[in-house]
Amino acid sequence: MFTWIASNMANIIIIAILTIIVILAGRYVYREKQKGGCAGCPSNKSDNSCHSCSGK
Repeated sequence: MFTWIASNMANIIIIAILTIIVILAGRYVYREKQKGGCAGCPSNKSDNSCHSCSGK
């Protein structure tokens, strides 16, 4: 078991880093939606430049 972990350590580290990035991105989108913002739009919401936020 230890030899398998040692031989795949690079893959384990890369997967862990990618998992953390995905979790942080999801957390950001969730928090933006909770604040009433649109996660994919520019910060200037007054010009209704985002098609998914314009109806709000």
